[in-house]
Amino acid sequence: MSGATNQSSHKWALGVRVLSNQIPRASVRTTLTYQLHPRVSLGVEYNPRADDVGLLANVVAITENRYRPAVIFGTSSDRIGTPSGRSIYVTFSKDVSELVNLPVAPYVGVAYSSYQDRFLTIGGLNINWRKNLSSVVIFDGVKVHPTFAYSLGRQVFTFLLAQGKNPGVSYSVSF
Repeated sequence: MSGATNQSSHKWALGVRVLSNQIPRASVRTTLTYQLHPRVSLGVEYNPRADDVGLLANVVAITENRYRPAVIFGTSSDRIGTPSGRSIYVTFSKDVSELVNLPVAPYVGVAYSSYQDRFLTIGGLNINWRKNLSSVVIFDGVKVHPTFAYSLGRQVFTFLLAQGKNPGVSYSVSF
């Protein structure tokens, strides 16, 4: 959850995620997004094992600065572990590395789960270990999903533990 605008010349991103020990919709996920504006991206998500297609959208409504957090709105499929549904969310994120002398940026927000027909408190912590190595610990309102990512130019390779125990990998490329 970054509150920075996307200044990359690459407008498209293609991603694939594979998770073990999951219901069909969560086991394989593909995404294709397009950066309409440095603060707005739109895309489509396809979960082939459940024949599920949905809209992806992300809008940085307020960018982060030294004193204020970023405010981000978006939508995607409902959380990992739900067989159907959409999630609509708003998050507040802030890089606090100068304040705490650690390379961290927490986020907190609220997501509406259409599968459960309720609001969930969500949050997480982004940790930048080195230039190309980072982790995000994601709390989706019910479960925790730690990740570890390595970026290599336009490509990102991620290892994750869905629900904190089920291994998975994802790959994305920008073009």
